[in-house]
Amino acid sequence: MDKTVLVTGSSSGIGRATAYEFLAEDWTVYATARNPADVETLGEEGCRIATLDVTDDDDVERVVDRMIEEEGRIDALVNNAGYGQFGPVEDVPTEAVHRQFDVNVYGPHRLARAVLPHMRSQRDGTIVNLSSVAGRLSFPGGGVYAGSKHAMEAMSDALRNEVDDYGIDVVLIEPGPVKTEFQDRAARSTEPDDEVDVPGVERSDAYDEVYDAIDDGSTLGGVGAIEPELVAEFVVNAASATRPQARYQPGTVARFGVLARYLPDQLLDTGFGIFRKLS
Repeated sequence: MDKTVLVTGSSSGIGRATAYEFLAEDWTVYATARNPADVETLGEEGCRIATLDVTDDDDVERVVDRMIEEEGRIDALVNNAGYGQFGPVEDVPTEAVHRQFDVNVYGPHRLARAVLPHMRSQRDGTIVNLSSVAGRLSFPGGGVYAGSKHAMEAMSDALRNEVDDYGIDVVLIEPGPVKTEFQDRAARSTEPDDEVDVPGVERSDAYDEVYDAIDDGSTLGGVGAIEPELVAEFVVNAASATRPQARYQPGTVARFGVLARYLPDQLLDTGFGIFRKLS
């Protein structure tokens, strides 16, 4: 029986690479994005494409129902859709925090709730949640984004144990820097977003060093950035494994980055202070 997977945020970067990787492994792939034009190429390559805004309950229900109707099962869900809301915590409007969590946390929660009844009935399935090193280690200027990824980590840890008796696996992928447009989009996240009616970051003059780091891209850093295809390989391997690990860290930066969480807080704070001065 062909295996089926639903991939959110397939328009570019990790999501697009993941859709192609699943196709290469002969999965039936439902590649989704908010704008269907962004995934037309994937449709031409053999994916089933669908419009899906992870903040829209009706979209989530429609796509999951379509998969069940057409395929009869859902073997894997890849919660990849997301973005980074950057800016000092004080300067980020609450509306922007709500939007960040709606996409990065509530979206995966909506999708998980939609697919789990089907996975439980077939007593099999894997939910792969794209997290980040930021899900284990926060940093100046990234508190809101890291907070959403911390929440994803906590929710995934709970869910993994809740569904284990039903043969369902829950996996976190925690990459570091990836060669995508994420950093550019994160820098733009400080500006107003009229499309979703979210105000821009209220830039004060109290955090000039933090804004310098955001604007020049050094917040996420380019050293050690990996290709999205490498992350995609980890996602597909996790979805295909009989007993996958709870967490995977693609790339050297990711593997060392998550270990930094175990350093004393005073040492971490000193390091971030030096980083701000140098940026």
